[in-house]
Amino acid sequence: MAGGLVALLDDIAALVKLAAASVDDVGAAAAKASVKATGVVVDDTAVTPRYVEGLAPERELPIIKKIALGSLRNKLLIILPVIMVLSQFVPWALTPILMVGGAYLAYEGAEKVWEILSGHREEKAEAGEVDEDAVVSGAIRTDFILSAEIMVIALNEVDTEPFLSRLIILVIVALLITALVYGVVGLIVKMDDVGLHLAKRESGTSQRVGRGLVKGMPKLLSVLSTVGIAAMLWVGGHILLVGVDELGWHALYDLVHHLEEGVAGVAGIGGLLAWVVNTLASALIGLVVGGIIVAVLHVIPRRTKHDEAATSH
Repeated sequence: MAGGLVALLDDIAALVKLAAASVDDVGAAAAKASVKATGVVVDDTAVTPRYVEGLAPERELPIIKKIALGSLRNKLLIILPVIMVLSQFVPWALTPILMVGGAYLAYEGAEKVWEILSGHREEKAEAGEVDEDAVVSGAIRTDFILSAEIMVIALNEVDTEPFLSRLIILVIVALLITALVYGVVGLIVKMDDVGLHLAKRESGTSQRVGRGLVKGMPKLLSVLSTVGIAAMLWVGGHILLVGVDELGWHALYDLVHHLEEGVAGVAGIGGLLAWVVNTLASALIGLVVGGIIVAVLHVIPRRTKHDEAATSH
């Protein structure tokens, strides 16, 4: 009996060690997948603060919380089930679906450029058009595309894992990425409040730092807004660039790769220059594709209405 009990305990100990090793493997794989998606995470972090511009300070964190919850729903309730099913049964469908999202992201970025160039953005700001529901829904739509790319990148990193392991890893990635992105965004948009608090302290150093934060944060948010627009064009264009290559049309991807190779050999900064070339090429593709969609949806209909109005007069 004692021998049987010892054997049973040995078996349990072995199972515990195996489970611990599996947890370690899952954790390592989740970390690897999260790191691989870092580029898109940076884009997501740059894009999101743009959506709280013009809102009352007391509404910033509640809005970010709503967007974060929407992002988590995107990842866990929509994207995760879809990509798990597709990766298991029709993996070839992931690329076309992602490309549709990339085109939408390019459209979003190009639309913001068009609003700036046409003065439409200033008109909206002057009119005080700040609809919180519209802000949240717009941010969640944009987040959906970025989240989809994050999750697909993470999936590609662990595609050799068993189904259950892949599922657990992607859930961990979704939770980590969402907490990281919206934690950083919340910190960014509330730094001016931190500055005001520091400016009221007795310490001269605290006051200087506080005043610096108060003066600097509007400029930082403005820069992030611009970076966010560029990020949408860049990510959208990159999805399309990689997508057409995976679907069999290699000419465009080969051209960009050739341009990268042309600068990659520069001593010391070759890697950086190659990244810049790829980024600029992707952004240009995003701007062209997004611009075509903007023209179809906005510019042409507006000009048609203008011509009809002029004719009627």
